Order: sequence, then C-alpha cells, then structure tokens
Amino acid sequence: MRLGLALGYWGRGPSPDHVALAREAERLGYDSVWTAESWGSDAFTPLTWIAAHTSTIKLGTAVAQMAARSPTTTAMHALTLDHLSGGRMMLGLGLSGPQVVEGWYGRPFPSSPLTATREYVDVVRQVLKRQAPVEVDGRFHAHPYRGPDATGLGKALKPITHPLRPGLPILLGAEGPKNIAQTARIADGWLPLYWSPLRTDVYEPSLGGAPEGFLVAPMAQARVCRDVAEGLLPVKAMLGFYIGGMGHARRNFHAELMARMGYEEEARRIQELFLAGRREEAVRAVPDAFADEISLVGPRERIAQRLELWRKGPVTDLLVLAPDPHTLRVLAELNC
Repeated sequence: MRLGLALGYWGRGPSPDHVALAREAERLGYDSVWTAESWGSDAFTPLTWIAAHTSTIKLGTAVAQMAARSPTTTAMHALTLDHLSGGRMMLGLGLSGPQVVEGWYGRPFPSSPLTATREYVDVVRQVLKRQAPVEVDGRFHAHPYRGPDATGLGKALKPITHPLRPGLPILLGAEGPKNIAQTARIADGWLPLYWSPLRTDVYEPSLGGAPEGFLVAPMAQARVCRDVAEGLLPVKAMLGFYIGGMGHARRNFHAELMARMGYEEEARRIQELFLAGRREEAVRAVPDAFADEISLVGPRERIAQRLELWRKGPVTDLLVLAPDPHTLRVLAELNC
C-alpha cells in the first residue's frame, strides 16, 4: 500500500504549510500529493505551485469537479501540468451534487449522472490519446456542439499539443454502487470519500469488475496524539459538514453513503440538526465509532494496529489528510 498526502482545498486563504508538507512527504517516500476544490480555491493552480517545488512525487486532483470545466478544458489542464511536471500528473474527477452544480456552477445537474460521467471521461481520453479529432455525439457532452443554438460552424479538432502520456491515469470520485461499478469499468482508479476497512463488503459487489492494476485510493484523516476523542474532533467536524450541509435534505450522496455503511439513523439526525442551524450539535451527533473507523487517530501503537487493517484490503493508495510533519513521518515509518 502506497501513501499519498491529501491537502484538500483552502478555507480563508492558502496555507503556508502546504508546500512544506508536500516536500516533506516527497522526502519521506510518499508516492503522491493531492489537491481538491469545492466552491473556492481550484485544484490545478496549487498543484502546479507544488509541482514547481518538488521533483518526484506524483501530483493528483482529488477531486477536480466536472461541472467546473468542459471535458476538453480539463484535459488541457491535465496534459499541460503533465508536461510541466515531467509526467507526474494523475487526474481525479468528481461530479459533485445538485446543490453545488446548480448553486455554484450555474449548470443543471445531469438527469443521468452515469451517462454524463461516462461521456466526460470519453472526451478526456480522446484528447489525451490524440489519435483523431475529438468526436462525441453525447447526451450531455457533444463535440462538435450541434445544439439548436449552434452556428453549424463547429469543427472536430485534435489537440495542437502532443500529450506527454496518452495513458495519463484517470480516477473518479464515486459514492453510489452503480457509480462505483462504472468507475471500475471506465477509469484507472477510484477515490472513495469514506473508506472503512471494517466494512469492505459495502464496496465489494461494485468492484467485482475492476481490472488488474485498478487503483483504490481513499482519503483518511490521520493524527498521532494521546487523546483519541480529541483527535477525532476534526474528523467529526468534517463529517458533520459533509453529511449535514454538503447536499440537499432530499439528495445528499454523503448521507446516503453513511446510511449504507450502517449508520442510517445517525445520518438522518446529523442532517436534521445541521439544516436546523444547530451545527455544533450536528458535529456532536456524529458517532465516534464511525469517525474512528474511517480515520487513523491516536497513539503510534494504536495507529500501527489499525493501519494493518487498511493494508489487508483492496486499498492500493492511502491518501492521508495529516496536519503535521510528525504524523507524516510516523505513517511513513509504519508503512515500510
């Protein structure tokens, strides 16, 4: 199992520690570093900045949101950064949900998310392979565009720039069973948001068709500390926000996933409290057991024991959300 460093996205502004953490992760032998985006900082710009300050560590987006860019634009970002970094780019994509797609990006959430994702990946792959002009007669992504308001002058184009790696890895963030199953068919890897090494049966049916070499790269918050309860507080805060507020009461993919993992009543209660404006109560309502099984928190000895559970399953890459270099070093030592 390889280790990756997940940096997420910014809050008030850029963290001065991100480049230092990425360089320390590279020195410790971490395989990759990942940035993200929601509705603030984008994923590609900080990754480019990190690329300029590192030399060997792989660079991934976990995730770049599909609604933010046309698929050809995303492919341009990926092939450009792949060239600039000497072939280190890994493209992680995610569809997000209706609240973000329609509320932030001002676009309709696709009526068939699976079809929209499949078409998007098809376009990106065509650009990266550069075998012919990009042509997709898709329901959501058409190249050239031939809609009712088209001029009729659109022409199928092949990228001017020759991609460095036609097989640049594409990973997808997916939560629903059908979405995960499709990911195993059309992508090079999967980026689970919540992964529990105690509940791999939740994912196994969807991963049955995954080819050899398929990447399973979940994110997990990690912190070496004496007090487990205290160390879990940031995990619970994240879960309270995602399950309570990152989606609509009628359609929240994160809450649905928590329910499938055996915490249906708890997920419903978190949503109710968060949407009622009782955010601190929503965080406290997150079960310690759930926060604990999807993270690596506590003294070194405890993390060592729990890390073995992650290594026994199908996880190929553990993307660590760690707040300090000490935690990064301990995980690197334990994973040798």
